[in-house]
Amino acid sequence: MNTLDQNAEKYIIIPYRKDRRGLVAAEMRPAQTAISAERIAGLMADRFAGVAAYAVTIDTETGEMNSPRLLATFGEVPAEEED
Repeated sequence: MNTLDQNAEKYIIIPYRKDRRGLVAAEMRPAQTAISAERIAGLMADRFAGVAAYAVTIDTETGEMNSPRLLATFGEVPAEEED
């Protein structure tokens, strides 16, 4: 199996809550498409301090998430960390 065969693009939504430590990620939610990830994030925005929708590459053998690509943000979300 080559590397391309073991990678799949998935869509996730990460809501953030504020607590005494600052912004904290709540439970991640999956989405079926990039459009639905953006729509779900927008619908969740009024219940959280912030929400971010991402497309990520999943290694189907290990389950590891790589190469996050930001699709949309609503409200406050943590700044992306630079490598």
